[in-house]
Amino acid sequence: MDYGKSGAPKIGKNAPRHAEHNAKGSSKNPYGKAAPKAELLARMKAAATKKAD
Repeated sequence: MDYGKSGAPKIGKNAPRHAEHNAKGSSKNPYGKAAPKAELLARMKAAATKKAD
């Protein structure tokens, strides 16, 4: 069999297949704005109490 004629593998383009819905710099996640830690702790506590119930 002539393996030279079977086709070469595709070369990667080093790009994501799709855009993330919350990518950095988008309207949902702008640059330079981190979520407040108090908000994170409140969500974690709510999840813990929900799981405990």
